[in-house]
Amino acid sequence: MDSVDEPAAEPRKRGRPKVSSDEDKRAHIVEVAGRVFVKYGYAGSTTAIVASEAGVSKQTLYKLFESKEELFAAVVGAHRRLMLDLPRPVEDISIAASLERIFMIDMDEDKDADRTGFLQLVFREAAQFPELVDILQREGMLASRQQLADWLSERRSEGRLTLDDTANGARMLMDMILGGMGPPEGRARAWPDRAQLFAHLRRCIAIFAAGVGAA
Repeated sequence: MDSVDEPAAEPRKRGRPKVSSDEDKRAHIVEVAGRVFVKYGYAGSTTAIVASEAGVSKQTLYKLFESKEELFAAVVGAHRRLMLDLPRPVEDISIAASLERIFMIDMDEDKDADRTGFLQLVFREAAQFPELVDILQREGMLASRQQLADWLSERRSEGRLTLDDTANGARMLMDMILGGMGPPEGRARAWPDRAQLFAHLRRCIAIFAAGVGAA
């Protein structure tokens, strides 16, 4: 009886970690790929470089991602949370304060550097590689903008702001805030220090909040 039960239990033990192992590998590869894309640009990045820097074989990488395009899409999707902290629970604070949290104005320096580098990559690569625009739109901007429009619609239904077109309002906010975070000329040229950047972003949010009657 013991000799029958033991082998039957063993495959289940080995089988469980495999799923989380693949998920962990996928997350690790996406994290490394993000740094590789920022460092080398889309054209200069290869799956071989990503696999090498992630410490995995190319076979393992291709098992999880069929192409460089799919890997780039996964990186864009993973970084979406660095752009907007949504969805989030209802908060008993002002609209302006909520928007500062949504756009993570007080993000720590390391995460802010990751976000800035990725924004620069997005702006640069979208112009140079039109075929990536669909990925950037689908996995990044459009999804984020819809989440923000939904949040604005919920606050409007609560009577906390007045905005006839929440989709347009979301676009306006993202143009202002993300444009300030990753200007085309580079942050070093645009902002002498982080304090001035964050002051500018808070002014943008305050102006928007006042404009929708939520000041």
